[in-house]
Amino acid sequence: MRPPKLPGPALALLVLLLLPPPPGSAGGPAPFDPTWESLDAKFGVFIHWGVFSVPSFGSEWFWWYWQKEKIPAYVDFVKNNYPPDFTYEDFGPLFTAKFFDANQWADVLQASGAKYVVLTSKHHEGFTLWGSEYSWNWNAVDEGPKRDIVKELAVAVRNRTDLRFGLYYSLFEWFHPLFLEDESSSFQKRQYPVSKMLPELYELVNKYQPEVLWADGDGGAPDTYWKSLDFLAWLYNESPVRDTVVTNDRWGAGSICKHGGYYTCSDRYNPGHLLPHKWENCMTIDKFSWGYRRNAGISDYLTIEELVKQLVQTVSCGGNLLMNIGPTRDGTISAIFEERLRQMGIWLKVNGEAIYETYAWRSQNDTVTPDVWYTSKPKDKLVYALFLKWPISGQLLLGQPKATLGATEVKLLGHGQPLHWTPLKQNGIKVDLPQLTIHQMPCQWGWALALTNVT
Repeated sequence: MRPPKLPGPALALLVLLLLPPPPGSAGGPAPFDPTWESLDAKFGVFIHWGVFSVPSFGSEWFWWYWQKEKIPAYVDFVKNNYPPDFTYEDFGPLFTAKFFDANQWADVLQASGAKYVVLTSKHHEGFTLWGSEYSWNWNAVDEGPKRDIVKELAVAVRNRTDLRFGLYYSLFEWFHPLFLEDESSSFQKRQYPVSKMLPELYELVNKYQPEVLWADGDGGAPDTYWKSLDFLAWLYNESPVRDTVVTNDRWGAGSICKHGGYYTCSDRYNPGHLLPHKWENCMTIDKFSWGYRRNAGISDYLTIEELVKQLVQTVSCGGNLLMNIGPTRDGTISAIFEERLRQMGIWLKVNGEAIYETYAWRSQNDTVTPDVWYTSKPKDKLVYALFLKWPISGQLLLGQPKATLGATEVKLLGHGQPLHWTPLKQNGIKVDLPQLTIHQMPCQWGWALALTNVT
């Protein structure tokens, strides 16, 4: 991960794969229009795990920063902690996953309130978390754990949770000789996608049938080099997940934020306004890394209040939040990550009604009171006002809702009793919040009002 560069032509035809055919069109099955509910699942968990979890220093881009950019901090880290002739491949056997328990992971994911999970099946280092036939001796079955991580987690998630199972896959690999040779030819040669990337993607989809396929890492190469259109045509028309799969927008240089089942636009993308296309805010609890870092301090992690704010803002603007954790090389989810996941679950148990199965409202945030964000359920004539600071006065001023005396009702989620409200002079309403002690609060990190019959 990290925001990719965007040189090269846009993936101009990919959008055709994501639209239904014109009426009366002949031929085979129609390209699938990705509309399953996970596009509206609102909250998912990203998991970055691989050989980079062994040094667990600085970033999941450890290999690149050490060997390619030769950043002094990374060079010194290896020099001071490993033998002189140590290579990145030597980290492979140390990626043990000895405490990895897929069932325990699945239980934590379920407790988080997430509706989908995306596991890195292969990052830019090329190490696959399944026994890929095309990554001989550099995969989790041949090396390190000697286990099929992808299969174990897929089975656990499907057996123990209601989450959709997704897989991240890096198209390119930093130091794969075939990719480097293709790159040196300005991608006129296409050895790497034909012999490595495409066979691996077909293998991944056929074996594990992910319902989210999260591509990344175009390496500066256009979609024509990656043969993205051919693969996506197969994925949506012929693959075993053709009726359920959704994809993102990272299928070639220039395609990001332009084409795909949903847009990611950049890492940690949170525009703060409504977008006309489904999108996702993929972000990290650790502010500086996607992989686990042994050198992270407590202030490097987002607080639960900050994470709730990310979720509320994202959903109000029509997006999904994909919140990342980085397990250790042993396969444990560290206490700070588990705590944040469980805190999100606690918050969603109270306020999930204002998040799940909601739509963007006519206004995303309030004009009178900062940090108030709106969602809606039009069929139920409901608008939700999510506020992140409890007013000292005990009165919440909302400038956007247009209420009707005798028809409009206001309730605090987790409290339930109708609240007293009065119209403001210009527009909006003033809501008298209940007087509650800290122990009576329905939750601690943000609250939601359900407004019935407002416009």
